[in-house]
Amino acid sequence: MIVVGCGRVGSELAVRLTSEGHSVVMIDKEQKAFRRLPQEWRGKQLIGFGFDRDCLEAADIKAAHALAAVTSGDNTNILTARIARENYGLKNVVARIYDPRRAVIYQRLGIPTVATVTWTTDQAIRRLFPDQSNTEWTDPSGEMMLLELSLPSHLIGRRLSSLNETGIRQILMVTRANSTKLVTDVTVGQEGDIIRLVVQRSGLPAVNDLFLSEETL
Repeated sequence: MIVVGCGRVGSELAVRLTSEGHSVVMIDKEQKAFRRLPQEWRGKQLIGFGFDRDCLEAADIKAAHALAAVTSGDNTNILTARIARENYGLKNVVARIYDPRRAVIYQRLGIPTVATVTWTTDQAIRRLFPDQSNTEWTDPSGEMMLLELSLPSHLIGRRLSSLNETGIRQILMVTRANSTKLVTDVTVGQEGDIIRLVVQRSGLPAVNDLFLSEETL
């Protein structure tokens, strides 16, 4: 894992990732920025810029699972994310942006973004690990759950309502370009969609097979 920008968000993200067992390389242009990391933090620190290929290669980007660009500059974050995606083929990237109006533009480039006003560490991790589901709510009996999932590539272009199973699972909402809407019968899945669905616990294996598999249906 590579995190670019050791500010409040970047340091929190790095600590969270290492606590969950991930190996993390933190990049920042200033040595003093690393003071935000706790002394016991076990990751690697590099002084440099996220858009510098030498720096990225020193961070072993070719072996990295994901990259989060969370500096204080939109242009730096997007450039870093694009280089990681386009030059190194890294699939799981996320860029923090201060101007949410740019989100649609960057989404067309295949770069997931989170605006500063809506940024949370949880949102970043969901985008860095799109092949994992996140449980947002469970009813008292534990039988019904609300899940958040990234729409996998093999389901892009399909009507989301066609993925429902009566009495077992139903897609309720889709988040697209930082806007969330209810799913209708004509809503078609697009790249970058984040969906929320209600599912019975007994239907979880089928959800995993459908949404977490890269096989084309």
